[in-house]
Amino acid sequence: MARRPGIFGPSSGWPAQDLIAFSAEFDEALVLAAYTEGVFPMPLHESGFGQMGWWSPLARGVLPLDALRVTRSLRKSAKHYTTTVDAAFPEVLERCADPRRPFGWIDADVRRVYTALHRAGYAHSVETWDADGRLVGGLYGVSLGGLFAGESMFHDPERGRDASKVALVALVDVLSDERAEDRVIDVQWQTDHLASLGVIEVEREEYLALLAELLTVPSPVWTAGRRPGA
Repeated sequence: MARRPGIFGPSSGWPAQDLIAFSAEFDEALVLAAYTEGVFPMPLHESGFGQMGWWSPLARGVLPLDALRVTRSLRKSAKHYTTTVDAAFPEVLERCADPRRPFGWIDADVRRVYTALHRAGYAHSVETWDADGRLVGGLYGVSLGGLFAGESMFHDPERGRDASKVALVALVDVLSDERAEDRVIDVQWQTDHLASLGVIEVEREEYLALLAELLTVPSPVWTAGRRPGA
């Protein structure tokens, strides 16, 4: 799939805010090009400014793999779940897009484009299952070189309180190959919850410099259905 470099222009010309552009156009090639420029999409629902917003936070949330904090209680909780990779991407996407979730932003266009990216081998999911085989948590994002651009995660509040955290731990396992120190998970914005797991903030220009290095790293091996570490 061809990339279109320089779509958003030099970062020196971007506004001093997280939202740097908006457009009516939205497709797989544009999304991939955006990630390579340090930009990600999020719809501007009911804004009047076009269909899609393009964001590059001034303070970017990132998780170096060796910074992940796994508490004793989370390790204990993880033993009650099974994790898989790319075993239920459509279901994870659908659960993340549940309109009952607060601040839901994943619309039909986002589902269409990321489903196509999954079929093309760029978008991936990690699933968390309970002992009865129910999908109770998961996450999805886009893998490009040493970058995993996390898009969204979910957990079942009744059956999988820690299920999204377990999925994150499993994702780090997937990425922890011989190039682990050269890989980073981009979480877009840091929250208190993500900070407790080891996510840090870096300034926009620092992130863009890091991104240039990440894109030179070979992509990890994604094996559908396998359990991380298996």
